Amino acid sequence: MSLNTLRTKFGVILSIVIGVALLAFILSLKTEMGFTGQDPKVGEIAGENINYSEYYNEYEQIKAQSGIQETDEQQSAMLANAVWQSLIAKRLFEPSLEEMGIQFTDSERLALLSGEQFSQTLYNAFADPTTGEYNVAAVSQFLAESESNPQVAAAWAQLVEQLRLESAMQKYYGLVKGGVYVNALEVAQGQKAQNETRSGKWVVKRYADMPDSLYSVSSSEVKAYYAAHKNSYKQLPNRQLSYVVFEVTPTEGDMAALEQEVKMVGEEFAAAEDVKAFARENRNGSIAEAYVNDTQLTTEEAEALMAGKMYGPVLKNNEWTMARVLDTKMAPDSIGVRHIVLPYTETELADSLMTALKGGADFAEAAAQYSVFAQTAQLGGEVGVMPFAAFTGEFAETLASAKKGDIVKIASGDAIQIMQIYRADKPSKHIRVASITYPVVASSETRRTAHSAAGSFTLAAKEDFAEAASAAAVTPRVATLVQGDRTIRGLEDSREVARWAYGAKVGDLSEIFTVGDDYVIATLTAIDKEEYTPIEEVVPQIRMQLMRDKKFEAVKGQMAGATIEEVAKAVESEVNEYQDAAFGAYYLAGPGLEPTLIGAIASTTEKGVVSAPVKGLNGVYVFTVEDIQDAATQTEEAERVRAQAVQESMTTQSALQAVQEMAEIKDLRGLYF
Repeated sequence: MSLNTLRTKFGVILSIVIGVALLAFILSLKTEMGFTGQDPKVGEIAGENINYSEYYNEYEQIKAQSGIQETDEQQSAMLANAVWQSLIAKRLFEPSLEEMGIQFTDSERLALLSGEQFSQTLYNAFADPTTGEYNVAAVSQFLAESESNPQVAAAWAQLVEQLRLESAMQKYYGLVKGGVYVNALEVAQGQKAQNETRSGKWVVKRYADMPDSLYSVSSSEVKAYYAAHKNSYKQLPNRQLSYVVFEVTPTEGDMAALEQEVKMVGEEFAAAEDVKAFARENRNGSIAEAYVNDTQLTTEEAEALMAGKMYGPVLKNNEWTMARVLDTKMAPDSIGVRHIVLPYTETELADSLMTALKGGADFAEAAAQYSVFAQTAQLGGEVGVMPFAAFTGEFAETLASAKKGDIVKIASGDAIQIMQIYRADKPSKHIRVASITYPVVASSETRRTAHSAAGSFTLAAKEDFAEAASAAAVTPRVATLVQGDRTIRGLEDSREVARWAYGAKVGDLSEIFTVGDDYVIATLTAIDKEEYTPIEEVVPQIRMQLMRDKKFEAVKGQMAGATIEEVAKAVESEVNEYQDAAFGAYYLAGPGLEPTLIGAIASTTEKGVVSAPVKGLNGVYVFTVEDIQDAATQTEEAERVRAQAVQESMTTQSALQAVQEMAEIKDLRGLYF
């Protein structure tokens, strides 16, 4: 196995060494980092602490193995979640699986290594990039290297550990799935639900049409409901904060100054003899890689650029843009190609194939035999019909003048490609452009003004946050940070704000954070560590539910009649029609999101019978079923397979969730990561 492969796939050991060195440096800072000579706790799993150093080492290992780059908050959050799940597996699942007697035997290991049994871990590490197939020879070579190379040996040990956990978890899933059984009654009901749809009529008395003033909900009723449904209000520890945003937006002066600058640059750009050099020297300039025709440009762009004129400067989509033509080619709009891909070292083979193919050899057979790009080799080298704009660099240069039947050789990067052109449209004008774009942003002076306003607010907010917000004419926003959250919902790029909140005390005022283009100041208003949401916070929604219950009880006796029309008249409503009501649906045209109503309709077997009142989310319903359609498309066996798969999936997910809930996992990473 090459050194490059070792670095890319098994660089974990180097990462660990670097990680340990960095950790030693961080720990040496102690007080400056708030460590006070100890390794701080960042979480708790199954009653055991997860310390900073353990999490950091795991973080560096998984980062190296996965190839995830912390280029943005989404990537960073993905990596953090993978690390946390890995620690849960090691601290919670591994000991539990061992107690269950689930083992990883030598015979299983050999079966996985040989490819007899599939392993995602081994496939990720040893799949052949050209064929997409598991490469057993690469495994053998890596094992041989591990005997003399300590780094490779350590990387192999890490892979085996992952393999052992993967195998154990698969067995656990197998045990859980083995306990799932779909009986004949469930199959029959499921088949019926899949095949049958109903249509008919419905009447509603909406809760909104019944004045709340006619019904009362007492405090004792609220408390009783809360006590009876307390598990519905379980929560994770959370923190509440209030924050204000000082938006930084361009002023009219900023817009005028930018327009003046753009026009000056535009005059210089228009006069520049070396268009490419001018664009490269401008910090907002860019050089297009591909050629485009007039259909790929806007009408205004095509009118100017196709005539060899400069486009812009013009304000579009909140940015000033200008462009000039770098190069022009007459090229087919679309080109159909087949190719043979060879390693860049196979120049002699490429020359021999070119001679044979130009002499009449079968291209598809040659592609199947010699091309190292398996995805197209098995299709006779077929790439397909592509627009000329899809080609860049050497490909664009060569294919611009290509004609149907041509066979060309192109060396690019680490490969040689032999291409057969089997379609070439009539040539048309294509251009490659250089462009300069200036986004409309606030000036430094405007940013200073906004920062000054934020600073003044901070001084006043130390006395009273709400009054300071009112005086500064900014509206405080409220957010809840639940244990494990990395950002503030509704506030982009807010990782630093969340990190501050995790370490703050109630009443603390934050520094001025730069969030996107704006400035944010926050204050922590509450810390809630209770297992259940306090009743005070859920009183409104409980009152709403109890009010619905009372309205239902009051109106259900009125919704009576021999026909649906009589029911409608009794409650001063209208008769409506519904179509295609099916058991598995949650939404029905007309009533909307009313799962209880849909379930009642789908369970009705008699036609023309006025139903009992149904308590819905938005009102009280009465319906009739006028027609039942049976598509008879879902067979008994197909339904059995579907229902079994659904049950297995749901049970597996529920089992994992239940195990984690029993472990009482505490995620305290927000203060550090």
